[in-house]
Amino acid sequence: MMKTLIFSAMLAACYTSNALADTTVTDAPAFKTFHIGKIEVTALHDKSSLLPNDGKILGVDVGEKPVADVLAAAGAPTGKIKLDVDALFVKDGNKNILIDTGLGPSAQGLLVQSLIKSGHTPEQITDVLITHVHRDHIGGLVTADGKQTFPNAVVKISSPDWAWLQTMPKMAALVNVIKPQVKTFTPGDTVMPDIQSVPLQGHTPGHVGYQITSGKARIFNIADSAHSAIISLAKPEWAISFDNDRAEGIANRKTVLKEVAADRELIFAPHFPFPGIGYIVPKDAHYVFQPAVD
Repeated sequence: MMKTLIFSAMLAACYTSNALADTTVTDAPAFKTFHIGKIEVTALHDKSSLLPNDGKILGVDVGEKPVADVLAAAGAPTGKIKLDVDALFVKDGNKNILIDTGLGPSAQGLLVQSLIKSGHTPEQITDVLITHVHRDHIGGLVTADGKQTFPNAVVKISSPDWAWLQTMPKMAALVNVIKPQVKTFTPGDTVMPDIQSVPLQGHTPGHVGYQITSGKARIFNIADSAHSAIISLAKPEWAISFDNDRAEGIANRKTVLKEVAADRELIFAPHFPFPGIGYIVPKDAHYVFQPAVD
């Protein structure tokens, strides 16, 4: 209970204050489409953010100097950590499925504009699948005037995360708006005919990824198993402050990266550089990200 209370306070500081909205980069709506067998998947850009390398976010157990060294080795600036916020649109037959919804209008999220640019409207979304209930994944469920962004959609959230979300006073308004849409599931359930939820322990109580399969082709949305395409892959054993249970988060990250690298499995990582679709490739004693080309 104490761990949950402490993490809820941290969550409020980091997410409800829109820490991921702080940015000095230029943003614009964007989309990129890939084909997974007969299924069409489209990465939708929401926001690019620069977080300070202050030892409080990524690598909280090692401090800013080792993090700066990893960034420098990759040729990246050492004082800031760039994280994107993106979502995945899946067109499967007559179903228009959105996986996560970005930060939302209060943080100047661009998800809806990116969706429209891709040729679709919020009213056409039939299903919204949520990986977990941090604000940068569910903030876009509600419009600037407090209405349902995707009024014709069923919103599917894991039972543990839905229960947890309802304990957060600062999220009460959002909960009340989306409650009529919500349908819960148990992590590991098949949530759509071609989409299986995958439990990914450590980040939130019900954090899940989604395995999307069409014939022999598939793509795995790894959600927040890894945040930085540089730091999380170079040092998966380093803790991140956003994880509810840091030990479980580290164990999950190591397992996911090892498995998708071994299987050469196509992944989508919502915080990797847009479009966030590609492969995890072993390099020396760690991993690097290889963007996919469709």
